[in-house]
Amino acid sequence: MELTPIGIGAWAMGGGGWKFAWGPQDDSESVAAIHAALDRGVNWIDTAAVYGLGHSEEIVARALDGRGNRPYVFTKCSRVWDENGEISSGLKADSIRRECEASLRRLRVDTIDLYQIHWPMPDSDVEEGWSTLAKLKEEGKVRWIGVSNFNVAQLERCRAIAPITSLQPPYSAISPEVASEALPYCARHGIGVIVYSPMKSGLLTGAMTKERVASFPADDFRRNALNFQEPHLSKNLKLADLMKAMGARHGVSAGVVAIAWTLNNPAVTAAIVGMRSAKQVEGVIAAMNFRLSADEIAEIEGWRQA
Repeated sequence: MELTPIGIGAWAMGGGGWKFAWGPQDDSESVAAIHAALDRGVNWIDTAAVYGLGHSEEIVARALDGRGNRPYVFTKCSRVWDENGEISSGLKADSIRRECEASLRRLRVDTIDLYQIHWPMPDSDVEEGWSTLAKLKEEGKVRWIGVSNFNVAQLERCRAIAPITSLQPPYSAISPEVASEALPYCARHGIGVIVYSPMKSGLLTGAMTKERVASFPADDFRRNALNFQEPHLSKNLKLADLMKAMGARHGVSAGVVAIAWTLNNPAVTAAIVGMRSAKQVEGVIAAMNFRLSADEIAEIEGWRQA
């Protein structure tokens, strides 16, 4: 696959009312965001079955209905839910096969472009889960297979079974942990990397404030996230201010700077960017081409080490 530097992240498009929601989301706004991003040249969408308990995949299908020049569509398995919306993780072969069929139906496709294990849980079943994805690829249900949130030891176990197309880790200037081991490992072994949360769940957009955090709806998972609580929140918002000032010199948003920071790592193939409206797309689309200078990278690094 030849991916554009950023892709459409459809997590928040799942809407509200489930454990890892971003609060309420208007479906028509989600569709408009997808259309706006595709119209500006973005060529891939990343979703997951669990986002909105299937709803995000349905919205992706709705947005792509009737459109030519379709983008790559990526989704994930291993997180399932019951009739009460309780989410659990599993990597058993029969469960993954059921999940794959359900995702194919919701997405209204014959083949999933990239199918990923969402979380390596339980660790003891990683081999069974990965072997099942390899078989789904052989059967033509999926074109490529990848993993998300795996560490190096788990990647090594998977590579012994079948090649890994991609790793999807969290990566941002606030949370750069994977740069020490996972990203160099992927670079050495030819594994693509599509990072998620490059703007750290909105903290580095330049639009986040303490007042906005305090007003998050009850079903926004960020209410209880460590980086949205003090003393971390104040420090993170100072980094956002630095990125905002840096972006202003180039006529781009803080979010574009945050995304560019992740793309500066040569191991990173592309970044997943959450988009909830056409307006948000306009605020980040410059990340398709904008890159930071070595001096600007050093300036951000200086803040991180302070």
